[in-house]
Amino acid sequence: MSSTLSANAAPPVSLRQDAGVIGLVGLAHMISHYSQLLLAPLFPWLKDAFHASYTQLGFLMTLFFTVSCTVQTVSGFLVDRYGPRPILLAGLGLLGLAAFGFAFSPSYWVLALFSVLAGVGNGVFHPVNYTLLNRKVSATRLGHAYSFHGITGNLGWALAPAMLVPLAITFSWRVALMSAGCLAFTVLLLLWLNRGRLALPASAPKQVAVADAGGDFGFLRIPAVWMCFGFFLFYAVVLNGIQAFAPEAARQLHGVPVALAAMCLTVYMVCSAGGMVLGGFLASDPARCERVVGAGFGVAALVALYIGLGSVPALAVPVLFGVMGFASGIAGPSRDLLVKRSTPENATGRVYGVVYSGLDIGQALAPLAFGALMDHQQYRGVWLGLVFMQAVLITSAFNVRRVRRTALAPV
Repeated sequence: MSSTLSANAAPPVSLRQDAGVIGLVGLAHMISHYSQLLLAPLFPWLKDAFHASYTQLGFLMTLFFTVSCTVQTVSGFLVDRYGPRPILLAGLGLLGLAAFGFAFSPSYWVLALFSVLAGVGNGVFHPVNYTLLNRKVSATRLGHAYSFHGITGNLGWALAPAMLVPLAITFSWRVALMSAGCLAFTVLLLLWLNRGRLALPASAPKQVAVADAGGDFGFLRIPAVWMCFGFFLFYAVVLNGIQAFAPEAARQLHGVPVALAAMCLTVYMVCSAGGMVLGGFLASDPARCERVVGAGFGVAALVALYIGLGSVPALAVPVLFGVMGFASGIAGPSRDLLVKRSTPENATGRVYGVVYSGLDIGQALAPLAFGALMDHQQYRGVWLGLVFMQAVLITSAFNVRRVRRTALAPV
């Protein structure tokens, strides 16, 4: 197992070099996650502006993540062949264009069109980011790199409602989305000015040999890769439910004031980022990554069960969101190691492209199910659904270890 972990690692380099790569990749990751929540915090405004139901608004997210899933799988192959930098810059540019497209949309179906464009832009980030981290960051700092990568993603999710909702209240939802586009283009400019830090050696993108026989597609015969795919699909269902529907479901169940309910997602994401700091240290021992994942999501499931079934004071709801976020955040870096330990040599882009497409599929399916529950006022069902999916998630993490050990066992 440790040989698999070290096979892809870059030679040790200076802290300054590693920090530069980690920082730039993390900043791009923040914009990716920020852009995933461009619409969800604005659902109350969009619902009135376009006379849409929650199911219709959820379909915009389904469209976004369906496209992102397809692009993510393809972009993994492109990253391995042509390198990550040009694909990363193109993705950021498309997200900026999509934000401005949302802002000027005259109808629901134009929103849907730009959801497709945004999905194309979002689909490149995981294959790009993990290729850069795995090939350019020293092995001794890789756990912390994963931790920072997860933290910036969560901060992007936290920033979206914290920035967009006040702008929508003060000005309009269109102004909020134009501001989002400006932010994406600002980050694109910063990465362009520092593009030298994101370059791989000229020969790196052309190395397409895979540890197992089968050429470019040999990794698809590795059972652990598909178990990781399933794990991330279930993880995405949980995540989407929390992001788009859980705060409103908790508000309806426990009489939480609107302003307090709007804080819940930001509290969850900020606390999740804090949990990832601790999770980065726990991920220093890859052998325990499944146990860390199980413990973290186990605590989160218990909190979700209490919110769904218990009698919770309104003021306690954001606190419980914070506890749930911190527990999930602890599992984040170890979650990424599940994939790292199942990745053959020089197939990083392809494996992460396929595995993380599970995220997009889960986030495409979840809004349809949770949106329907919300439309039928089944707010308790939203929370019980989250509990069930987190239990499935824990089982999936241990199945990854079982399948990987079976594959490595002597015959």
